Amino acid sequence: MDPLTIFGVAAVTVMLIAYIQEERAAAWILVFAVGCLASGIYGLLAGAWPFMVAELLWTVVAYRRWRRRRIRERSAAMEANHLQQVHQSKPD
Repeated sequence: MDPLTIFGVAAVTVMLIAYIQEERAAAWILVFAVGCLASGIYGLLAGAWPFMVAELLWTVVAYRRWRRRRIRERSAAMEANHLQQVHQSKPD
């Protein structure tokens, strides 16, 4: 296998592993986005520009999903922290 093919296989493998792991942590969504970006670069280097365009679109979609999930997780953590502080300051 030539180096370009190895790069393409590695990019798609990263995407697959990250996609499977997405439910575990938001970081996996970001890893998926990076894998999509790498696949897009592979498409560009391989001369398959429609594949490159599709992968770059998936990169944007995955990045936006990661941002939304991080915001949601931070909001939930802040709410939990607030509730804990309220509960601790409440007289018995």
